[in-house]
Amino acid sequence: MRPPHAFVGGTDAAAPPLILLHGSDGNETDLLPLAGDLMPGATRMGLRGTVVMDGGYGFFRRFADRRIDEDDLRSRLPALAAQIHQTCAAHHLAQRPLAVGFSNGAIMAAALAMTHPDLLRAAVLLRPLMPFVDHTGSGLAGLPVLILDGLHDERRSPGDGRHLAHQLRRSGAQVTHHELPTGHAITAEDGRIARRWLEALSASGPANIP
Repeated sequence: MRPPHAFVGGTDAAAPPLILLHGSDGNETDLLPLAGDLMPGATRMGLRGTVVMDGGYGFFRRFADRRIDEDDLRSRLPALAAQIHQTCAAHHLAQRPLAVGFSNGAIMAAALAMTHPDLLRAAVLLRPLMPFVDHTGSGLAGLPVLILDGLHDERRSPGDGRHLAHQLRRSGAQVTHHELPTGHAITAEDGRIARRWLEALSASGPANIP
């Protein structure tokens, strides 16, 4: 049985569907309002992580010292990729989806892009960090990725977003990276930057993304 997901049908048939991956202790509905602001006409699908946490769910486990359990994360990627394929097919969505991930979900979205390069059309990663300490690959072939960091993020170390941006660029992604004067929570400025980036992606293609 597939984990539950939240579905909101779109009004713009040309817009790619949005796959939404929530943060730790979250659920499948958390990012629906943000996604509605980012691409109002797009179909939105919020997925629920399969790891049960105190206040909700997550997409992978961490060790007690907060390090990512890479073996656990890797083991969950095939099922998540299959869920995305199946969910899109069930709703008769032919376009490749665009991922929007926050925190735990942003890390998982980055891992999906690295390990399943043909799955996503693009990715918006809010407060991510590197899913893998060592990853060598070159299959991203210009995949557009937006990374939004908080300079005062108490859950991240300085440079986490820059390290991920470097890792993704080495793999062939076209990365836009912003560091905002904020903490871990998503802000109105995150929404403004992501919305502008997505509009440029839709209008001009990856080559002209700001």
